[in-house]
Amino acid sequence: MRTILILMVIELDCIMATRDSVIKDFEFVDGERTFFCTVEVPGQTGMPPWWWFRLDNGVGTRYAPFEASATDTKKSVQARILAYHAELLAIAARPAYQRPVWRKPEPVVSQGEIAPATAAPATTPS
Repeated sequence: MRTILILMVIELDCIMATRDSVIKDFEFVDGERTFFCTVEVPGQTGMPPWWWFRLDNGVGTRYAPFEASATDTKKSVQARILAYHAELLAIAARPAYQRPVWRKPEPVVSQGEIAPATAAPATTPS
């Protein structure tokens, strides 16, 4: 178990090398929101690392919008995360599509057919 964990950390350190330094995790503030960004290797063998982020809004939701790459910089990751988050907010702001209430379809009467007659009220002879 320990060997696997060490290999994952070494793989993460190697793949995220950039010109300046190794980007492992960072945080940034945009407006009133603080974004916490990390690179994580999925538990499945052979899968590449992904960027994950979460907000400081008290909700435990995390998002993994894109794969990590060796050319990632803080600035490029920040721009991509902000664009992804803006898209999430736009989707959430859209009105929900309201489906019409289901009901049984009316029978179709083609031309030339006679529609079934409804029962006529009984008349009394005078």
